[in-house]
Amino acid sequence: MADALPARFHDWFASRGWSAHPHQIDMAANAQDPALLLVAPTGGGKTLAGFLPTLAELAQGGHEGLHTIYVSPLKALAADIRRNLSTPIAEMGLPIRVEDRTGDTSATQRKRQRADPPHILLTTPESLALLLSYEDAPHIFAGLSRVIVDEIHALAESKRGDQLMLSLAELQALRPGLRRVGLSATVEDPDAIARYLARHPDPCRIVHADPGPDPDIAMLRTDELPPWSGGGGGYAIPRVLEEVKKHRTTLIFHNTRAQAEIFFHELWLRNDESLPIGIHHGSLAREQRQRVEAAMVAGQLRAIVCTGTLDLGIDWGDVDLIIQVGAPKNVKRLVQRIGRANHRYNAPSKALVVPANRFEVVECVAALDAVRERDLDGEPRGPGPRDVLCQHILIHACRAPFEAGALYDIFRTAGAYSGLTRRAFDECLDMMATGGYALRAYDRWQRLKQRPDGFWQLRDPRAAQHIRRNLGTIQDTETLKVRLRNRMGGQPLGEIEEGFASTLTPGDTFLIGGQVVRYEGLREMTVEVTRRADKPPKIATFAGTKFATSTELSHRILRLFQSDDWSALPAHTAGWLALQRERSQLPQENRLLVESFPHDGRQNTVVYGFAGRNAMQTLGLLVTNRMEDLGLGPLGFVATDYAVLVWGLDRAPDDAAALFDPGDLRATFETWMKGNAVMKRTFRATATTAMMLERNQDRDRRSGRQATFSSDILYDTLQKYDPGHLLIDITREEAMRGLVDYGRVEEMLDRTRGRIDHVILDRVTPLAAPLFLEHGRVAFTGEGRERLMAAEAERLMEAAGLA
Repeated sequence: MADALPARFHDWFASRGWSAHPHQIDMAANAQDPALLLVAPTGGGKTLAGFLPTLAELAQGGHEGLHTIYVSPLKALAADIRRNLSTPIAEMGLPIRVEDRTGDTSATQRKRQRADPPHILLTTPESLALLLSYEDAPHIFAGLSRVIVDEIHALAESKRGDQLMLSLAELQALRPGLRRVGLSATVEDPDAIARYLARHPDPCRIVHADPGPDPDIAMLRTDELPPWSGGGGGYAIPRVLEEVKKHRTTLIFHNTRAQAEIFFHELWLRNDESLPIGIHHGSLAREQRQRVEAAMVAGQLRAIVCTGTLDLGIDWGDVDLIIQVGAPKNVKRLVQRIGRANHRYNAPSKALVVPANRFEVVECVAALDAVRERDLDGEPRGPGPRDVLCQHILIHACRAPFEAGALYDIFRTAGAYSGLTRRAFDECLDMMATGGYALRAYDRWQRLKQRPDGFWQLRDPRAAQHIRRNLGTIQDTETLKVRLRNRMGGQPLGEIEEGFASTLTPGDTFLIGGQVVRYEGLREMTVEVTRRADKPPKIATFAGTKFATSTELSHRILRLFQSDDWSALPAHTAGWLALQRERSQLPQENRLLVESFPHDGRQNTVVYGFAGRNAMQTLGLLVTNRMEDLGLGPLGFVATDYAVLVWGLDRAPDDAAALFDPGDLRATFETWMKGNAVMKRTFRATATTAMMLERNQDRDRRSGRQATFSSDILYDTLQKYDPGHLLIDITREEAMRGLVDYGRVEEMLDRTRGRIDHVILDRVTPLAAPLFLEHGRVAFTGEGRERLMAAEAERLMEAAGLA
């Protein structure tokens, strides 16, 4: 197998004191396979392994034009790979030209790349889709032999991955002999990812690298106990600083950008030794992120407070410790982050986990056990989303006319779309051509026409440029740029959400980039600030994913509750759970625990569903509606990943099972969904991806308010005149598996199957107590609220002598 690599490659490895790893040799030996998936630990040389077959083939010389496309979910990762590839290419004197093409590439260079493509092009899913939309795509890809998809596990979880797989299906139609390579460090189900990568129904060979030593992971022990609620982890800052001092470079991960900002600010205030510490997240200005990245590579920072922007495989320098603040919510994500430390093969990664509150101690212990057992979690993939399919119909039309049956056959070779029916495809085609029944009279949605020969083409060829400006699946958030105010335009600091900006008045202060700034005013859709901060800051609300605890991790927590061995838990947490078991009982995996008790003049009911934050929020809405139907007078609820607390005026439910009848819950859910803001929010994202709403117009990006206004009008129009419209149907699917996550509610009902333990008590229980401290309470307007207001009105009238 060693002969699969030319001698000069072995000589190059030897010159650096290396030898090729077995999985690198395997990748070269099987280079002619139609699809290869490499699963290798971080630091195992998987990127080089993916490129070795390409470098070996190009080393022979004589290849004209584009040979290999490398696709990464991050622009920065593509640039990093280009730097890393330049070393072996230069040192072996290989006749290979490597370039990247992302949104940051100049228009001049992009134009040149189409006319004279490099041998290796490093790009993103969006830029690849854009290349496929040009009439000269057959020329651009004429010599293409291989596509390498890096961090494929991350792409497989998003619509960006679905877009990429449809692009690969089109590339395969242009280049039937195209070979596919997928690279990943964390895969819970390699077979599923292999099916996702390969051209359906072609096979995909899976190459497993030696996983290396187990990571050195533990929970950070602190003198101060974790708080009962909250998510910041600020109590652990003294211990975090101690660990930072002991290590060369520490990455301190957070689950949200707002938490990262708060933690960085508090960390800096306590940084008495002025250690160089940076912050990095997606809402910061690109210039600021690039400065932090350069300082990291140069080894100038001792710690970086960060979010998911540093999750993926960029080698940022000599990182020797990872600290995860807050429960990871997902084992696979924790493993990915742990891999950022000791970016070397067969060197154990070192990581510490910091629970943000008392309940997260249990989740952290469960997650650490899963990491040690190499038991990764992952939700099953559903069928390919139809809004992405709609977009690709228009992308193809930009390139050339098409026959519907032929395009349908191409798209079905993408694994997620292998089950696509011809009827579903034709419905998408009709919507792209005419807008659908309710919109046929509007010219703006008349985009395709069928020629006499049966082929479909753009109705107006000039529309191609507009479609190209609007392609992609990444959703814009309603944000405003933040700049320091000065005469020269001001240094960009980042972005904040429009909703947060609307709450600011001149003189208010808030956090961004770890610094406190003072709001001075809004000018041309830009928030102008100064550093004249003279009062405590508000906290900016940043866009970004709010992770929900995975199904597998939730089940692990429930099994831990029932375990006879709590030795891994700190004494304070074990004592808390023991007290809960003594006064009530602990939740079980196959039973649903419901507690009812009076507290603070209200009747309270707690449901321990362990279905993740979005699903528990949905369950809270459904249960309060069911309680209203039963005359129990609910006043509101609050939800966490684990439980829902509902408070109201009246007694506890006589029969808790009546709250969870699947048929009643489903009917309540359907009624709620029709008029809920969640549907409108999802509709905007779905309609934008399906290109029924414009992301860009005349080169100017629409503001969030403009887009929402147009989205709301379109949504209301379809709901009134065409409620069965395909776009409404797609929106409902997306809302069900996204914002409301109803599938997790159904999983909870199926898991417990009517086995409900309803415990009625005379006071709050230990496990329920932290729920009363949670933020995000949702008021319920119903009979209970009306009775409360009537009683208050009567009391006031009596006080005034009017009763």
